[in-house]
Amino acid sequence: MKKVKMFLLITAIFAMALQAQTVTPKINQTQKQQQVRIKQGVKSGELTPLETRKLEKQQLKIQQAKKVAKSDGVVTKRERRHILNEQKQASKDIYRKKHNNIVK
Repeated sequence: MKKVKMFLLITAIFAMALQAQTVTPKINQTQKQQQVRIKQGVKSGELTPLETRKLEKQQLKIQQAKKVAKSDGVVTKRERRHILNEQKQASKDIYRKKHNNIVK
């Protein structure tokens, strides 16, 4: 009975460790913030429909990269860095498009 409990405990710890490697809280939070910034830009008129489509397409690309990174059960440091760099570029693009003084 002790061996069975120990096996279950080790299995549970291993499962949690694997799950922790696919968790991307910073990436998720950044993506949510960027979506909010895009919506604010649309609402305020700072973003044209074309700019909005381009930004949304960029967000979709990031979402797909995240999905691919998680598909094998492990998000490596390299994959994480790649996604974070894409998000950094997207943030710059959002700022630039919101502040380029193009009016609808």
